[in-house]
Amino acid sequence: MSKIKIEPIKHPDKIINYWKKEKLVVTFIILFGLSFNIGMILGPIYQGKLIDAMVQEQPFSAITRLAVTFVLLILAVQILRYYKRFYIRRFANSTSATMRFMIYNTILHKSAKELNQEVTGDLMTKAISDVELCVEGMRKFTTEIFDTGVLMVTYLITLLIYDVKITVISIIFIPVAMILAEKLKSIIYKYSIDYRKKSSQVTDLTYDRVENAMLYRVNGLDSDMENKYKEHLSELEEKAIKANVLENSMQPIYNVIAMVGIITVIYLGGTKVIENGWTVGNFTTYITIFIAMAAKASKASKLFNSVQKSQVSWKRIKPYMEEYEDKDTCSNVNFEGTKLEVNRLSFNFSEDSENIVENLSFEGKQGEIIGITGPIACGKSSLGVALTGIYPYIGSIKIDGKELKDYSEYERSQMISYLGHKPELLSDTIYNNITLGNGKDISQVLKDICFDEDLSAMPQGENTLVGNGGIRLSGGQQARISLARALLNKNKIIILDDPFSAVDMKTEQEIIKNLKSHYQDSLIILISHRLAIFQEINQIVMMHSDKAVEYGTHNELMESSKLYKTIYNLQSMESN
Repeated sequence: MSKIKIEPIKHPDKIINYWKKEKLVVTFIILFGLSFNIGMILGPIYQGKLIDAMVQEQPFSAITRLAVTFVLLILAVQILRYYKRFYIRRFANSTSATMRFMIYNTILHKSAKELNQEVTGDLMTKAISDVELCVEGMRKFTTEIFDTGVLMVTYLITLLIYDVKITVISIIFIPVAMILAEKLKSIIYKYSIDYRKKSSQVTDLTYDRVENAMLYRVNGLDSDMENKYKEHLSELEEKAIKANVLENSMQPIYNVIAMVGIITVIYLGGTKVIENGWTVGNFTTYITIFIAMAAKASKASKLFNSVQKSQVSWKRIKPYMEEYEDKDTCSNVNFEGTKLEVNRLSFNFSEDSENIVENLSFEGKQGEIIGITGPIACGKSSLGVALTGIYPYIGSIKIDGKELKDYSEYERSQMISYLGHKPELLSDTIYNNITLGNGKDISQVLKDICFDEDLSAMPQGENTLVGNGGIRLSGGQQARISLARALLNKNKIIILDDPFSAVDMKTEQEIIKNLKSHYQDSLIILISHRLAIFQEINQIVMMHSDKAVEYGTHNELMESSKLYKTIYNLQSMESN
């Protein structure tokens, strides 16, 4: 069986386009759907003929031919049913994959600011559960167009051919069941919205419990979090009952209403048999078809409710159905030499609040290490983020004479490596955490971060699993694995935000020595509050809490900056 090919779709926010995308599959659905549902009527007809043949004591050979024909018809109809279901399921699977792919692509192209505003649990619910419910509604709708719509029309025409009067009187109650379902759809729609929202909250809470399990445990909050989780689950259960039970509990009622007409069929049809207007076989055929039509009518009523639920999910995922964009993977960057020019840079994560970094300027070139330091909350880390170009900034950041914002996202990723405060380790091997799938040799970078001895004590070596978030490693090991990831590709600019906070002074000095020796083709920007190693770097940007900035070498700042000298002397006393 061929694999489903996942391709982008034009105007993914229009649901009709998902059927248009699968033209061939939809063609087969129509072909087999019509054939199956029209063929369904032949079963009761030949059943009636077979009964009449036996009642009339026709020759055994005639009865046998009818019986064989009846069985072959049933077999043929079921084969058609199989292929209809196969292609409808194929359509649903393909649509589900396409929707999730489009959501993934939209997330991939969101800015860092937009991603920070997303709630993880809600996003997961939309990408998984809401897509599933939406596609299920589409599948049911596609199925019932044939299994209910076409079949009911076929049934109705057949019943009218048998007897117009009995048919008109007996089907009066079928529309009543369908109208009732239509009236209930607004209530079910409201309950479904409430349920989906609460489901997102529970998903987010579950994610939080997994992500921060140890934090809650060591602080004795397990019981409190368990009670909170139980409360949310109870609310979810209550909303699920309202969203699902009303829909499902109405099914027997729809069925009873639609079947009321059977009284008319039995009375008038039985009279017609007595008066020799119908044979027993005709009566059997008619009553079988009527019961089947009434059952289909009740399912059509339920379909209205199911479609309402899928509309809720479609409304939730529709904002993520944006036109497909290719990630730019072409680079025009000149990797020979590096010059960084920062001029009057101002930066903030939010446009409506005060700048964190303001009017800051400095330059750096290949082979240098620039130190960024200052007191807590002076904007050191924000400066590091600004230099990655993933957030908008004011002023100028030029790399090799070209403005950073004018480089593509891919080009920036090839030029700049960034290590933030958190290690951000995957639940994978040490090797995969460092390479992120690029297949490079990591032996040298492990030596550069002084991790080769740690690795030798691990039986699995590079294939050692780090656990969720690096839980199986010490804080210093986590920090160095993340540092190795930032250093591996030896990018033009390497931004390291407090990379030595979890390592001892001796290891820190050894790593700095390796950086100066082995990364001379890169410009390294080292953000740190520990100043002991700043004696060995080229220049320092000293940031103040009031946004004032001082520049110079270690010796120059020891002479000119009272704050720098005070911090350095205090740290020297502590280390002694």
